[in-house]
Amino acid sequence: MEITDASAVVTGGASGIGAAVARKLAEAGAKVVVADLQEDKGNTLADEIGGMFAKVDVTSTEDIVDAVEMAVSAGPLRVLVNSAGIGWAQRTVGKDGSYDSAADLDAFKKVIAINLVGTFDCIRIGGTAMSRNEPMDSGERGAIVNIASVAAFDGQIGQASYSASKGGIVGMTLPIARDLAAIGVRVNTVAPGLIDTPIYGEGEGSDAFKSNLQKGVLFPQRLGHPDELASVVLECVRNSYLNAETIRVDGGIRMPPK
Repeated sequence: MEITDASAVVTGGASGIGAAVARKLAEAGAKVVVADLQEDKGNTLADEIGGMFAKVDVTSTEDIVDAVEMAVSAGPLRVLVNSAGIGWAQRTVGKDGSYDSAADLDAFKKVIAINLVGTFDCIRIGGTAMSRNEPMDSGERGAIVNIASVAAFDGQIGQASYSASKGGIVGMTLPIARDLAAIGVRVNTVAPGLIDTPIYGEGEGSDAFKSNLQKGVLFPQRLGHPDELASVVLECVRNSYLNAETIRVDGGIRMPPK
C-alpha cells in the first residue's frame, strides 16, 4: 500500500518503539501524528519528522477522535499504529494469605483499560475515518498495526494483567480483520520480544540487567533494536497481502516462567 502524502497516527509515538515507527512512516512519505501523553518528547519528535503532536490518553475517546481528526486534516488517514501501553507485575496471591495482599485489582483493570480497551477504541475510531477514504486501485483504504508482546504467549510470573491485555490484542486481530475487510482495511499485530528501549533505564546497572535478560534470546543474542521492530510494522503497512496475522519479532526467545 502506498502511503506517500497519506496521514498516519501512532499512539505511544513519543518514545521507544512508537518513535521508531513514527520515523519510519515519515521516511516513507506519511504525515505522522505522534499521539502520546509526553508533550516535550512528542513535540520534539513531531518537529524532527515534519509531523504533528497530539496529546492523547488512549482511555479517552475524545482524545483519540481529536488525534484522528488532526491526521485527516493533513491527508487521508491510511495508517494507524497502536503502540501505547503500560506494564505491571504482581503475583496473584500474596505471601501472608490475607485478601488484602492479593493482586491489586484496580491495577489489573488499568492495564486492560490502556493496553486492550484503548487499542480497540483507537481501532474503531481510526477505522471509521478510514472507511470514508476513497479506495486505492487495490481497493485498500488503510492498514492498522497493533503492538502486542511475546508476553501474550509466554507470560511470566506476575504478568497476568500485561499478558491478558496483549493476549487480548492477539485474539481480536483476526475477527477485526474479518470485520474491516468489508471496508478495505487490513489489520495485523506485531509481538515484540525484548526491545532495547528507555524502559530499561541507563547506566551500569541497566547494562547488567539487559545483559542477563538477553541470555534467553536464541540469535542474535542481544536485545532487539526499535528500528528492527519498526521495519516489520512498515512491512505490515506496505504489503497488501499481509492481513489478520500476528508476527513475533523476538530473536527466537521463549520467555521462562520468571
